[in-house]
Amino acid sequence: MEFSGNTRPGGGRAARARADAQRSEDAILAAARILFLDGGYDGVNLDQVAEVAGVSRQTVYNRFGGKEALFRATVRRHWAGVMTWSDQVRATIRAVRFPDPAAKLVGIARAFLRFIDDADQAAFTRLVIAESRARPWIGEEFHRFGQALTLETLAEILGAMHEQGVLDCPRPDIAARQFLALINEFSLWPKVMAVGAAQPEAPGPDFIVAEAVATFLCRYGRRGAGAAPADEG
Repeated sequence: MEFSGNTRPGGGRAARARADAQRSEDAILAAARILFLDGGYDGVNLDQVAEVAGVSRQTVYNRFGGKEALFRATVRRHWAGVMTWSDQVRATIRAVRFPDPAAKLVGIARAFLRFIDDADQAAFTRLVIAESRARPWIGEEFHRFGQALTLETLAEILGAMHEQGVLDCPRPDIAARQFLALINEFSLWPKVMAVGAAQPEAPGPDFIVAEAVATFLCRYGRRGAGAAPADEG
Protein backbone atom coordinates (compact mmCIF):
# COMPACT_ATOMS: atom_id res chain seq x y z
CA MET A 1 0.00 0.00 0.00
CA GLU A 2 1.32 3.45 -0.93
CA PHE A 3 0.93 6.55 1.15
CA SER A 4 0.99 10.11 -0.15
CA GLY A 5 2.14 13.17 1.71
CA ASN A 6 4.27 13.47 4.81
CA THR A 7 3.68 10.50 7.10
CA ARG A 8 5.86 11.77 9.94
CA PRO A 9 3.91 12.77 13.07
CA GLY A 10 3.27 16.47 13.08
CA GLY A 11 4.50 16.86 9.50
CA GLY A 12 1.25 18.43 8.35
CA ARG A 13 1.18 20.85 11.26
CA ALA A 14 4.77 21.88 10.60
CA ALA A 15 4.03 22.50 6.92
CA ARG A 16 0.97 24.60 7.80
CA ALA A 17 3.02 26.56 10.34
CA ARG A 18 5.67 27.30 7.71
CA ALA A 19 3.03 28.38 5.22
CA ASP A 20 1.38 30.64 7.80
CA ALA A 21 4.74 32.16 8.70
CA GLN A 22 5.49 32.84 5.03
CA ARG A 23 2.11 34.48 4.52
CA SER A 24 2.70 36.69 7.55
CA GLU A 25 6.14 37.66 6.30
CA ASP A 26 4.82 38.48 2.83
CA ALA A 27 2.03 40.61 4.34
CA ILE A 28 4.45 42.44 6.62
CA LEU A 29 6.91 43.22 3.84
CA ALA A 30 4.12 44.37 1.51
CA ALA A 31 2.77 46.65 4.24
CA ALA A 32 6.23 47.96 5.07
CA ARG A 33 6.90 48.82 1.45
CA ILE A 34 3.67 50.79 1.14
CA LEU A 35 4.26 52.67 4.37
CA PHE A 36 7.94 53.43 3.77
CA LEU A 37 7.21 54.75 0.28
CA ASP A 38 4.43 56.93 1.67
CA GLY A 39 5.95 58.18 4.92
CA GLY A 40 9.68 57.65 4.64
CA TYR A 41 11.80 55.88 7.24
CA ASP A 42 10.98 58.22 10.14
CA GLY A 43 7.27 58.22 9.35
CA VAL A 44 6.81 54.49 9.95
CA ASN A 45 6.61 52.43 13.12
CA LEU A 46 6.00 48.76 13.79
CA ASP A 47 2.45 49.37 15.03
CA GLN A 48 1.50 50.86 11.66
CA VAL A 49 3.10 47.98 9.80
CA ALA A 50 1.27 45.44 11.95
CA GLU A 51 -2.07 47.16 11.39
CA VAL A 52 -1.71 47.32 7.62
CA ALA A 53 -0.39 43.75 7.46
CA GLY A 54 -3.21 42.42 9.63
CA VAL A 55 -0.88 40.88 12.21
CA SER A 56 0.13 41.74 15.76
CA ARG A 57 2.99 44.06 16.58
CA GLN A 58 4.63 41.15 18.38
CA THR A 59 4.59 39.13 15.18
CA VAL A 60 6.40 41.91 13.33
CA TYR A 61 8.91 42.21 16.17
CA ASN A 62 9.46 38.46 16.44
CA ARG A 63 10.13 38.17 12.72
CA PHE A 64 12.27 41.26 12.16
CA GLY A 65 13.33 42.59 15.55
CA GLY A 66 13.06 46.27 14.70
CA LYS A 67 12.50 48.87 12.02
CA GLU A 68 16.02 48.87 10.62
CA ALA A 69 15.97 45.12 10.06
CA LEU A 70 12.51 45.44 8.51
CA PHE A 71 13.71 48.14 6.12
CA ARG A 72 16.69 46.01 5.12
CA ALA A 73 14.35 43.10 4.43
CA THR A 74 12.10 45.40 2.39
CA VAL A 75 15.07 46.37 0.23
CA ARG A 76 15.98 42.73 -0.32
CA ARG A 77 12.39 41.90 -1.23
CA HIS A 78 12.36 44.81 -3.69
CA TRP A 79 15.34 43.28 -5.49
CA ALA A 80 14.15 39.66 -5.17
CA GLY A 81 13.56 39.23 -8.89
CA VAL A 82 17.02 40.54 -9.70
CA MET A 83 18.61 38.20 -7.16
CA THR A 84 16.78 35.21 -8.66
CA TRP A 85 17.89 36.22 -12.16
CA SER A 86 21.49 36.57 -10.95
CA ASP A 87 21.46 33.14 -9.32
CA GLN A 88 20.14 31.56 -12.53
CA VAL A 89 22.74 33.30 -14.69
CA ARG A 90 25.64 32.35 -12.42
CA ALA A 91 24.52 28.73 -12.34
CA THR A 92 24.51 28.37 -16.13
CA ILE A 93 26.62 31.13 -17.67
CA ARG A 94 29.62 29.02 -18.74
CA ALA A 95 27.38 26.45 -20.41
CA VAL A 96 25.42 28.97 -22.48
CA ARG A 97 26.24 29.90 -26.07
CA PHE A 98 25.40 33.34 -27.44
CA PRO A 99 25.23 33.05 -31.23
CA ASP A 100 23.05 36.19 -31.41
CA PRO A 101 24.22 38.78 -28.86
CA ALA A 102 21.70 41.34 -30.09
CA ALA A 103 18.77 39.09 -29.26
CA LYS A 104 20.16 38.41 -25.78
CA LEU A 105 20.73 42.11 -25.11
CA VAL A 106 17.21 42.93 -26.28
CA GLY A 107 15.83 40.35 -23.85
CA ILE A 108 17.88 41.78 -20.97
CA ALA A 109 16.88 45.34 -21.79
CA ARG A 110 13.19 44.43 -21.94
CA ALA A 111 13.48 42.60 -18.60
CA PHE A 112 15.01 45.70 -17.01
CA LEU A 113 12.23 47.89 -18.35
CA ARG A 114 9.61 45.51 -16.95
CA PHE A 115 11.33 45.58 -13.57
CA ILE A 116 11.41 49.39 -13.54
CA ASP A 117 7.65 49.50 -14.09
CA ASP A 118 6.51 46.46 -12.11
CA ALA A 119 8.63 47.20 -9.03
CA ASP A 120 8.00 50.96 -9.12
CA GLN A 121 11.75 51.39 -9.21
CA ALA A 122 11.52 55.16 -9.54
CA ALA A 123 9.58 55.61 -6.30
CA PHE A 124 11.87 53.24 -4.41
CA THR A 125 14.95 55.02 -5.76
CA ARG A 126 13.57 58.37 -4.60
CA LEU A 127 13.01 56.91 -1.13
CA VAL A 128 16.58 55.62 -0.96
CA ILE A 129 18.05 58.91 -2.15
CA ALA A 130 16.03 60.86 0.41
CA GLU A 131 16.94 58.62 3.34
CA SER A 132 20.58 57.85 2.56
CA ARG A 133 21.91 61.22 3.62
CA ALA A 134 20.95 60.61 7.24
CA ARG A 135 21.40 56.84 7.07
CA PRO A 136 24.15 55.84 4.62
CA TRP A 137 23.47 52.16 5.23
CA ILE A 138 20.23 52.51 3.26
CA GLY A 139 22.06 53.46 0.08
CA GLU A 140 24.68 50.79 0.71
CA GLU A 141 21.99 48.13 1.16
CA PHE A 142 20.14 49.26 -1.95
CA HIS A 143 23.33 49.12 -3.98
CA ARG A 144 24.57 45.80 -2.59
CA PHE A 145 21.39 43.81 -3.15
CA GLY A 146 20.43 45.37 -6.47
CA GLN A 147 22.63 47.68 -8.46
CA ALA A 148 25.92 45.95 -7.70
CA LEU A 149 24.45 42.50 -8.25
CA THR A 150 22.86 43.59 -11.53
CA LEU A 151 26.12 45.03 -12.82
CA GLU A 152 28.16 42.01 -11.75
CA THR A 153 25.77 39.59 -13.40
CA LEU A 154 25.50 41.60 -16.60
CA ALA A 155 29.30 41.84 -16.68
CA GLU A 156 29.48 38.03 -16.47
CA ILE A 157 27.15 37.73 -19.46
CA LEU A 158 29.15 40.27 -21.48
CA GLY A 159 32.39 38.59 -20.44
CA ALA A 160 31.07 35.24 -21.66
CA MET A 161 30.09 36.84 -24.98
CA HIS A 162 33.61 38.27 -25.28
CA GLU A 163 35.18 34.87 -24.58
CA GLN A 164 32.95 33.30 -27.24
CA GLY A 165 34.04 35.94 -29.74
CA VAL A 166 30.62 37.48 -30.42
CA LEU A 167 31.52 40.75 -28.67
CA ASP A 168 34.75 42.70 -28.52
CA CYS A 169 34.38 43.59 -24.85
CA PRO A 170 37.62 43.23 -22.86
CA ARG A 171 36.25 45.35 -19.98
CA PRO A 172 32.77 43.91 -19.34
CA ASP A 173 32.57 45.70 -15.97
CA ILE A 174 32.64 49.07 -17.74
CA ALA A 175 30.44 47.89 -20.61
CA ALA A 176 27.76 46.69 -18.14
CA ARG A 177 27.48 50.19 -16.67
CA GLN A 178 27.28 51.71 -20.12
CA PHE A 179 24.52 49.37 -21.23
CA LEU A 180 22.36 50.05 -18.17
CA ALA A 181 22.96 53.79 -18.56
CA LEU A 182 21.61 53.64 -22.11
CA ILE A 183 18.38 52.20 -20.70
CA ASN A 184 18.04 54.12 -17.44
CA GLU A 185 18.65 57.56 -18.90
CA PHE A 186 15.34 57.36 -20.76
CA SER A 187 13.29 54.94 -18.67
CA LEU A 188 14.24 55.48 -15.01
CA TRP A 189 15.79 58.85 -14.28
CA PRO A 190 13.04 61.03 -15.79
CA LYS A 191 10.62 59.24 -13.44
CA VAL A 192 12.94 59.58 -10.44
CA MET A 193 13.25 63.31 -11.09
CA ALA A 194 9.50 63.57 -11.82
CA VAL A 195 10.11 65.25 -15.17
CA GLY A 196 8.13 62.78 -17.27
CA ALA A 197 5.34 65.29 -17.88
CA ALA A 198 7.93 67.73 -19.21
CA GLN A 199 8.90 65.23 -21.89
CA PRO A 200 5.66 64.68 -23.84
CA GLU A 201 7.55 63.17 -26.77
CA ALA A 202 9.74 60.83 -24.72
CA PRO A 203 10.61 57.63 -26.61
CA GLY A 204 8.66 54.47 -25.93
CA PRO A 205 10.13 51.21 -24.64
CA ASP A 206 10.62 49.63 -28.07
CA PHE A 207 12.64 52.62 -29.24
CA ILE A 208 14.67 52.72 -26.01
CA VAL A 209 15.59 49.05 -26.32
CA ALA A 210 16.40 49.17 -30.03
CA GLU A 211 18.60 52.25 -29.70
CA ALA A 212 20.37 50.99 -26.57
CA VAL A 213 21.28 47.69 -28.21
CA ALA A 214 22.25 49.29 -31.54
CA THR A 215 24.45 51.88 -29.81
CA PHE A 216 26.06 49.26 -27.59
CA LEU A 217 26.83 46.98 -30.55
CA CYS A 218 28.36 49.88 -32.48
CA ARG A 219 30.98 50.01 -29.74
CA TYR A 220 31.33 46.34 -28.78
CA GLY A 221 29.83 44.24 -31.55
CA ARG A 222 31.93 42.19 -33.92
CA ARG A 223 31.18 42.66 -37.60
CA GLY A 224 28.56 40.13 -38.69
CA ALA A 225 27.80 39.00 -35.12
CA GLY A 226 24.21 39.89 -34.40
CA ALA A 227 24.29 43.38 -35.84
CA ALA A 228 20.53 43.83 -35.99
CA PRO A 229 18.57 43.74 -32.73
CA ALA A 230 15.99 40.97 -32.56
CA ASP A 231 13.31 40.37 -29.99
CA GLU A 232 13.85 37.67 -27.38
CA GLY A 233 11.06 36.20 -25.36
